[in-house]
Amino acid sequence: MQETRQNKIARLLQKELSVIFQEQTRSLHGVMVSVTRVKISPDLSICTAYLSIFPSEKSEELIMNITKNEKQIRYELGTRVRYQLRIIPELRFFIDDSLDYIERIDELLKR
Repeated sequence: MQETRQNKIARLLQKELSVIFQEQTRSLHGVMVSVTRVKISPDLSICTAYLSIFPSEKSEELIMNITKNEKQIRYELGTRVRYQLRIIPELRFFIDDSLDYIERIDELLKR
């Protein structure tokens, strides 16, 4: 179970990461990246972010690009939260495919 401090930091990181991705994907027309959930380790050293990517066909390509540019994203995050956090956590990104799963269930129920 996460502590209150972990929840506050997770919300802060989710907000800042979503702004970073919004700025970076502005140049890619027709692509939207949203941060659906952020979990942070108890020692605040690892941040796990779940990303929802629209359209889902480009999700594998985008997640590979994001993991390749992980250090740049961490640096950008560090410049945004440098007065609120002493140590910027290591970032890990995963695809949140829960919306695709819901769509698939809806299609199966309609049959």
